[in-house]
Amino acid sequence: MAEAEGAAGGTDERVKEIGGLRSWLIRPELGGIVGTIAVFVFFGILAGDSGMFNAQGIMNWSVVSAQFMIIAVGACMLMVAGEFDLSVGSMIGFAGISIAMFGVVWGFPMWMAILITFAICISIGALNGLIVVRTGLPSFIVTLAFLFILRGFTIFIPQTVESRTIIGGIEEAAEGDWLASIFATDIMGWLFVWLADIGWVDTFTRGNREGEPVISGIPMLIIWALVLVVIGHLILTRTRFGNWIFAAGGDAQAARYVGVPVDRVKICMFMTTAFCSTVFACCQVFEFGSAAADRGILKEFEAIIAVVIGGALLTGGYGSVVGAALGALIFGVVQQGLFFADVESSLFRVFLGVILLFAVILNTYIRRIITGER
Repeated sequence: MAEAEGAAGGTDERVKEIGGLRSWLIRPELGGIVGTIAVFVFFGILAGDSGMFNAQGIMNWSVVSAQFMIIAVGACMLMVAGEFDLSVGSMIGFAGISIAMFGVVWGFPMWMAILITFAICISIGALNGLIVVRTGLPSFIVTLAFLFILRGFTIFIPQTVESRTIIGGIEEAAEGDWLASIFATDIMGWLFVWLADIGWVDTFTRGNREGEPVISGIPMLIIWALVLVVIGHLILTRTRFGNWIFAAGGDAQAARYVGVPVDRVKICMFMTTAFCSTVFACCQVFEFGSAAADRGILKEFEAIIAVVIGGALLTGGYGSVVGAALGALIFGVVQQGLFFADVESSLFRVFLGVILLFAVILNTYIRRIITGER
């Protein structure tokens, strides 16, 4: 009775209060926030007067960051669920070739080629997940196998049918297509016309585009990246399914005991990475007007690095889509910042390695705070 009265009248001793500083330290976005600030300060000093932060420069590194961001969203949610997908890069190349084969070589309407490609790629993602949950094999091994399988098909199919591994003509085949337009069209062009009028954006000085702003609009690649980040963040933080994702990655067996459909959650996350990879491929092929079998190489590692920089733990059960987006932003700013600073481009990987090492050390420290390890 005394214990009950104590619990009713005072603070429950089983509940530990977390101070303001500690609550900030355990936020998964912390590494991404610190890294983003550091990178912007660094390049602000090193390349502040190089045009990196004018309208054209901002658009350059925003586009690059958006590319990383799209695939980082799927990779983040999968890593929170406790799994990896090393087939992301090969999926990008495979999806691009699939769109080109169906839409250009075999003459399907482009909208149909896109939908067929999404169906095939998402099915492959589901197969990845099904093999992982049914066999108990590490997702690292299963998706590594699909990395080679998909890359092999990406080279074999166009080489066998067309005797080439680069297929053009996508721009012409997609002209006027309603579905292709949501991946290829620049939007809000009026904004940049206005910015050019007030002198904030440069204009072409000669040729048939003389007087037009050098930025025609916001690429759909950036819109897709922002939309996926918002949706992914809302799913992880505002839905029951998001709680299931964290539970599946934190302790799968305990999650099963309380009724979480762990296998279904993990399969859905593999399908999500496949979906994001296909979105990336669509934006890429319609931007370049062609598909190539070597597209997407190493993208799987870039996605994982962005997620780790953004604060996710390699052990699963902890992470943030916003943090992954910040990691992707760091990626893009560093890659383009070295160009604006006139630094040897090969040093990009050095910067990336340093940032990754810092992020892993910080994440390890955060994990120890959370778990109480020493």
